[in-house]
Amino acid sequence: MAQRDWLDKNYYEILGVAEGASKDEIKRAYRKLAQKHHPDANKGDKTAEQRFKEISEAHAILSNDEKRREYDEFRRYAAQGGVPFGFGNGGTRVTVGDIGDLFGDGGIGDLFEEAFGFSRRPRRGQDRETEVHLTFEEAVRGTTVELGDGTKVRIPPGVSDGGRIRVAGRGGPGPSGAAAGDLYVRVHVEPHPIFSAGKKGDLIVHLPVTFTEAALGAKVPVPTLDGSVTVKIPPGTRAGKTLRVKGKGAPYKGRAGDLLVVVEVEVPQKLSRKEKELLEEFARVHNAHPRRHLEHLIGRKEAS
Repeated sequence: MAQRDWLDKNYYEILGVAEGASKDEIKRAYRKLAQKHHPDANKGDKTAEQRFKEISEAHAILSNDEKRREYDEFRRYAAQGGVPFGFGNGGTRVTVGDIGDLFGDGGIGDLFEEAFGFSRRPRRGQDRETEVHLTFEEAVRGTTVELGDGTKVRIPPGVSDGGRIRVAGRGGPGPSGAAAGDLYVRVHVEPHPIFSAGKKGDLIVHLPVTFTEAALGAKVPVPTLDGSVTVKIPPGTRAGKTLRVKGKGAPYKGRAGDLLVVVEVEVPQKLSRKEKELLEEFARVHNAHPRRHLEHLIGRKEAS
């Protein structure tokens, strides 16, 4: 996108967010609009395609702290008459070079130069942004995707939903032989029905066990990304306890993370007469007092 477009494009309005919107609000607005206007969902619709490009441009600026700051400053100075033709008290004239001196190369001075057609030096091409959708396993293992223009992008293992991959020099071409801009690939990861991602390559799986398996202990098969493993449930395991299986997670920096097995104790909802009798007998012989620490509070009258 050309920075001179910043004068007549309000990216906040394009995304439908307030100028003080948080990054999460901007992200949610972008996802909603991108899904609605994505070319894949609007085959042959040129209006939707153009709208999708505008949404992507707006998100590329507002989701980047530095670009958003420059964009806000640029529009604020332009709205106040802060242009190369003179601004400030008494109509002091400020040239393009003065603005560059005031704000430094690569900042507001450069934006004014481009907006009003001036240039002091060759500048690199514009950065571009696109997005890809991956399965959970593609994200944890890493993969290579091919974009619509034939560009192949290597997605490293362990990329998270919303992650951004930079591909140097594959953005817009630079004018007059200057360097090309960069391409940024935004990654969307589909959730997995069983696994979720933890830190440093760890995978999390929730394992239901029966009341008797938790009480007596058991050996239970547990799924991994590569088949299954047998996990030992220690006797007396409580609901919510996490068991760690070394090396059965996802790839992470040349090694494998761990599989974190979160135990969920299933309480039977319906009992046969025999089961009920056995549990009642168990209750009579089981000498446990799990609420002993509450006894000094139970039965106390409410203070008036």
